[in-house]
Amino acid sequence: MEPKEEGRAEKSFKNFGKRVDDFLVEFNEASERLRQEFEVKLEELKVSAEKLKQEAENNDRWKEVEQNLKKAGDELGNAFKAAFKKRNP
Repeated sequence: MEPKEEGRAEKSFKNFGKRVDDFLVEFNEASERLRQEFEVKLEELKVSAEKLKQEAENNDRWKEVEQNLKKAGDELGNAFKAAFKKRNP
């Protein structure tokens, strides 16, 4: 190889190395941004999951209250029927 060609090859490899270094810097920055976005989304999902869990628990509790009130109403109705039914003389 002639010295001129060697210099051209060295310059090409140096330029290639600089581009690879720039790419790695950009890749690391993008990776960090994505990690931060992922953490934010994960926290949002955790909060949403907790809210859904609480709503489900409240819903279950209200269903139980509703069932107990219905049962109490039925028993109260039976008590009134028993108290006011006509007696056979």
